[in-house]
Amino acid sequence: MTVFKTRPLQTTDLTALMAVQRAAYGDGFMESTEVFARRLASPVNCSLALLLDGALCAYLAAYQSVQGKVTPLHGDFEPPVGTAPDTLYLHDMAVLPGMAGRGLAQQLLQPLWAQARATGLRHSTLVSVQGSQGYWERQGYAVQALAHPLQQQRLASYGDGAVYMTRTLSLASSTP
Repeated sequence: MTVFKTRPLQTTDLTALMAVQRAAYGDGFMESTEVFARRLASPVNCSLALLLDGALCAYLAAYQSVQGKVTPLHGDFEPPVGTAPDTLYLHDMAVLPGMAGRGLAQQLLQPLWAQARATGLRHSTLVSVQGSQGYWERQGYAVQALAHPLQQQRLASYGDGAVYMTRTLSLASSTP
């Protein structure tokens, strides 16, 4: 039986993270090592790594935010200003293509949702790209319109077809 280990994403993972990101997304959505280093240093960062035999095979870049706020492509994880976080923002999840179909995404999502609920976050949000909207809908997310022009502009940084999605994090249940 294959055993995967989940742990916080670390700066020592950056080289491997870049390789996973390129394999999963190609050059179109590549974000730099410098951007990821700043994200990992953010006080609201809660990103996870998934390892197999000590090697990074998947990651989930996430942070505590507020509902309705979009992190633009290549943007930093910014702590909320003037308000407490209420949202787990999933910025980027990538799995090595050769590992697809093994439920690795759930091994990242489930503990992060549980951690978010435990800290009192009520929502999870993300930007769906590359035709992933159906996957996220199966995880309980729904498309939500953005009213604020700045947030619409940030969403547009992901290109055509990108949609902002949200789901409620039930405090009474650990199910998706």
